[in-house]
Amino acid sequence: MERSKKIVAPIVVVVADASVIVKWFVDEENTENALALRQLYIDGKVEIAVPHLLPYEVLNALRYNPEFGEEQVKIASKALEKYQLWLYPVLGDLAALCVQNSFAYGISLYDSSYISLAEYLDATLYTADERILAKVVMMKGKGENFRHISDLKI
Repeated sequence: MERSKKIVAPIVVVVADASVIVKWFVDEENTENALALRQLYIDGKVEIAVPHLLPYEVLNALRYNPEFGEEQVKIASKALEKYQLWLYPVLGDLAALCVQNSFAYGISLYDSSYISLAEYLDATLYTADERILAKVVMMKGKGENFRHISDLKI
């Protein structure tokens, strides 16, 4: 799927975690909202920023999905590459924030990388992971920066 060359200003940057991006390939609860986010990206209405580890997490989830074989995972890999999401290496200040948030919220560094990137970029994080969202909301309070994908207006 080709992305629109026209970017509509102002650019809104969001972070989407692997639980959302997987829904671009798998029909499950909240897939419609995840696809709506993808369409906003394709239309140039938002930019999607992700930690460098996102492709590994998405492809690993698809690899262990019984509906996906080797060829389907390879196709998904090529699709992820074509989307050209903004990939951020977890280094320097972002890495320090990941470690801090991992300990603060009692979550893995993998999960913390998405939360931390959203904080680092002052962007909204969309997730389908209710467990992680609940921990963050419990510690930080409900905010606009951390949202369940079902909250995306479609």
